[in-house]
Amino acid sequence: MPQTEPIVFVVDDEEVIAKTLALILSGSGFYAKSFTDPLMVLQEAQKMEPNLLVSDVAMPGMSGIDLAIEMKRLRPKCKTLLFSGQASTADLLEKARRDGHDFVLLQKPVHPTDLLREIRSSTE
Repeated sequence: MPQTEPIVFVVDDEEVIAKTLALILSGSGFYAKSFTDPLMVLQEAQKMEPNLLVSDVAMPGMSGIDLAIEMKRLRPKCKTLLFSGQASTADLLEKARRDGHDFVLLQKPVHPTDLLREIRSSTE
């Protein structure tokens, strides 16, 4: 049976956040997979094409911005929504924009209603 719901990959190095967001999305009409390791996201994207990547920016090993850039290279149709609770994220995002990448950034904590609104608008 073909996949009909938009596929969303959720990544945050804090497992409870990743799983909670995926659970909220799954209950709202999305097929959501949670990850805590950005490299696992890239591996899974080789097998399955997500419509949207929702990622924390500040993670050990690979930032959400670097993950988004790699995902765009691997899956050009995949859109990205980033979120962060750190003020230093603005500098990373500005550098990515100078390099030609334009990502939406939501500030933590983000209310589930606001997150769903952004995700729905990104997957339409």
